[in-house]
Amino acid sequence: QVHLVESGGALVQPGGSLRLSCTASGATPYGNTFSRFAMGWFRQAPGKERQFVAQISWGGGSTSYADSVQGRFVISRDNAKNTLYLQMNNLKPEDTAVYYCAADPNAEIGKRNAAEYDYWGQGTQVSVSS
Repeated sequence: QVHLVESGGALVQPGGSLRLSCTASGATPYGNTFSRFAMGWFRQAPGKERQFVAQISWGGGSTSYADSVQGRFVISRDNAKNTLYLQMNNLKPEDTAVYYCAADPNAEIGKRNAAEYDYWGQGTQVSVSS
């Protein structure tokens, strides 16, 4: 079974920065592990649907972002450490949400549709407020 654990969420002032981490453990029933998962970050604000934030391919060579975070957030991964990251800069109040990492063991490049991901972490709260 694949297990994902996010960390790094906090309360930060507008314009500030945070780095989220997501550590993976375990394997799929077919024996695939983190280095063979497309990974994504999603977020969900109160009363809103879960929203795509960013995705990264197996080796990290392909990334894409939601328009709302393009140029401010950077997704990366360290396959040797089984860890996914989201560097968030110039944070805005509208970035406030619970942030989730997700794994898709069936694709090299992640999708923007949350339904494509098989495994999810428990989420970490990011609050941006003065």
